[in-house]
Amino acid sequence: MRVARLPLCKIVSSHLSHIHRLSASRQMSIAAGLKNSSIFRSQCLIGGKWIDAHDGNTLQVNNPSTGDIIADVPFMGRRETNDAISSAYDAFNSWSKLTASERSRYLRKWYDLIMSHKEELGQLITLEQGKPLKEALGEVSYGASFIEFFAEEAKRVYGDIIPATLADRRLFVLKQPVGVVGAITPWNFPLAMITRKVGAIFRIFGRIISQGVEELKCSFSWLYQVGPALACGCTVVVKPSELTPLTALAAAELALQAGIPPGVLNVVMGNAPDIGDALLASPQVRKITFTGSTAVGKKLMAGAAGTVKRLSLELGGNAPCIVFDDADLDVTVKGVLAAKFRNTGQTCVCANRVIVQEGIYEKFAEAFSKAVQNMQVGDGFTEGVVQGPLINEAAVQKVESFIQDAISKGAKVILGGKRHSLGMTFYEPTVVTDVRSEMLLAREEVFGPVAPLLRFKTEEEAIHIANDTNAGLAAYIFTNNVQRTWRVSEALEYGLVGVNEGIISTEVAPFGGVKQSGLGREGSKYGIDEYLELKYVCLGDMNRK
Repeated sequence: MRVARLPLCKIVSSHLSHIHRLSASRQMSIAAGLKNSSIFRSQCLIGGKWIDAHDGNTLQVNNPSTGDIIADVPFMGRRETNDAISSAYDAFNSWSKLTASERSRYLRKWYDLIMSHKEELGQLITLEQGKPLKEALGEVSYGASFIEFFAEEAKRVYGDIIPATLADRRLFVLKQPVGVVGAITPWNFPLAMITRKVGAIFRIFGRIISQGVEELKCSFSWLYQVGPALACGCTVVVKPSELTPLTALAAAELALQAGIPPGVLNVVMGNAPDIGDALLASPQVRKITFTGSTAVGKKLMAGAAGTVKRLSLELGGNAPCIVFDDADLDVTVKGVLAAKFRNTGQTCVCANRVIVQEGIYEKFAEAFSKAVQNMQVGDGFTEGVVQGPLINEAAVQKVESFIQDAISKGAKVILGGKRHSLGMTFYEPTVVTDVRSEMLLAREEVFGPVAPLLRFKTEEEAIHIANDTNAGLAAYIFTNNVQRTWRVSEALEYGLVGVNEGIISTEVAPFGGVKQSGLGREGSKYGIDEYLELKYVCLGDMNRK
């Protein structure tokens, strides 16, 4: 291996002056300004009312960049969740009976309000989640796009007429909303994950849930869960991550301002096991939609069996990124950089394994490392920063353990590989070469800013390496061979495949995985079907005059 370890001085020195200039007092000033805005809420929403926990307990929401407390929010449990379920159940009758056009107008108004408050919502995401402001603003637009899409799609939920087998009968199929939906969303996309779920309606916990990095992976993410639910007439109980609840509460406030009736959208947070158990046990909750780890998804499947609930599960990934010898180097470096380091590597579709053909391996490793070396690390409000902190200390310790495992088995760290000098939960962008399939970096999601480079010889070997995992969410290919593009895309056992592109998610395409990466799809015309029941109606005696 001829790729030399690159110096870290540029990574450190180019950012420190920026970080020091952005003092903690300035971030506190931003937080204070948001608290005075019309969208900021620190209570939970049940039945159209902002309330505290019955026992008055609270939990702290912290800024991962500084450790400062942003706000205290209610620490709720089973009792409040049951209240939220009852509220959603009572609201379902009237909300589901509105015409699709009426629901569409509510959603469109919600979309308009989200976009008019884009700057405030972006700042809130950066404060509580840590991602750079530019990326946070992009999440707001992305999350809102699901509300806009499902506002339009609500009017296109069509039934069917079936040719009858007997002359005196008429057969048709209705599509009706499934009912009350429990939506459990992660911290990494606090807005978008909610809109992707709730938009179509308009995820769940067992007792193993904690606030660790494995259990809750995604944060505006709730919008693409809530959007489809509301669109087709369901009502929703949202449980956002305790790490990033403020964005969800702000979006819920805007839903109220849009005129969405009380009880249609409810938000609770706090004791995850108790909240999850209440959602699973209630016969009034007819569907659970969840984004998070495969381990929790399996617990949800078992827990949902008691009341035979429908499930949508978007679970863990182990995304391969295959780089063939004939790939355009500049396009590949740009695409892999985006696929790997977006949101500090904390997405379920991040390139977890960069599998490079031997003819281009060293050339790619050198060019890619130089690009990674130029990434600015720091506070999300600092101009030019493209990587923020990891979400918490548990996430940093996980990355460290994966790096140590790789080194002990012969891998080489050619860039980064340790905590950043900025402190807190900042970690240096890292490139590791000579990675093999038995290492943790190749077997499990690292969920951090670490790019492991594996080597392959033939196309068949690359496909085998890519598919040698229980996960099947996203995969990426870089090649200039059109025939290979089609061949490999068909052979990959994944729900999403990006070709010569590292950012592929969009509201108009189905999002979801195969194997142990989940069940069902979110987004697109296919996503709305997850929140609908089919009803067959047979009319007899139709020849009577």
